[in-house]
Amino acid sequence: MKLRICGLANIIGSAAFILVGSLTAVASADTPVERGSYLVNSIGACGNCHGADASGKLYADGALAGGFVFDAFDPQFGHVVAPNITPDKDTGIGKWSEAEIVVGLRDGKRPDGSIIGPPMPISGYRLLSDHDVTAIAAYLLSARPTKNPVEKSQYKVPMPDYGPSVVHVDPVPPSNKVAYGSYLVAVGHCVACHTPAADGKPFNMDLAFAGGRPFAALSPYFAPSISRNITPDPDQGLGKWTDDQIKDAITKAVRPDGTKLGGPMPYAWYAKITPDDLDAIVAFMRTIKPAKVQ
Repeated sequence: MKLRICGLANIIGSAAFILVGSLTAVASADTPVERGSYLVNSIGACGNCHGADASGKLYADGALAGGFVFDAFDPQFGHVVAPNITPDKDTGIGKWSEAEIVVGLRDGKRPDGSIIGPPMPISGYRLLSDHDVTAIAAYLLSARPTKNPVEKSQYKVPMPDYGPSVVHVDPVPPSNKVAYGSYLVAVGHCVACHTPAADGKPFNMDLAFAGGRPFAALSPYFAPSISRNITPDPDQGLGKWTDDQIKDAITKAVRPDGTKLGGPMPYAWYAKITPDDLDAIVAFMRTIKPAKVQ
């Protein structure tokens, strides 16, 4: 594994950095567009944010046309609106090159040099391998353009410093199950929702994946919720759950007792994760340090 970044790493506190040693594998049988489609529409769950209108209703055609408003997510950020990331040349990213999309994903910078702000999980996307990040860019540019003007976000907080430009990220074979599962969890930015805040900091990394993060009613389709502890802790976490029970929770929103789980976890997208990738994700989750939230 090699991760080469220009300059000294100075990446802001993000749960993804505990996964920095885990990179992606290349699905050699897939074309770049097919691989990109899989990542965007499964573990990446990009449509969970970019695929809904201002009311939170998903676009019927699955377009990533933006418009969802995050004001209830964390009011301290300001007025944050998901942008249109279809290849429409006027209202989307149709004028961006593949290389510019790669920079947007891994460095958090638009072609004009402006910073892409939260809740876009740039810190996790910095771990995308060269193959996967270009595959995502190729897929986004191949999608059907959708004309949908979206207002620009107005932030109340300073834009984050994601660190120096990512130059190169090597893949790791899926046979390295735990490392590949760690990579998928980073791309899925699971830790960002399942880690509580600390005093004055967005994440308490001593309790990574321990849950306890509150979510307001982001839309009429999601009731208020608190993220669950997904560490292997036997009391508060998933330590007593079987592998199949964890997979059912991820892909079917069902607890071991049969009761339903709520959003904003993107179950419809996670249902498209392949069995092998689910195995890798669970294998990695078993290695997470058990933790309790007091």
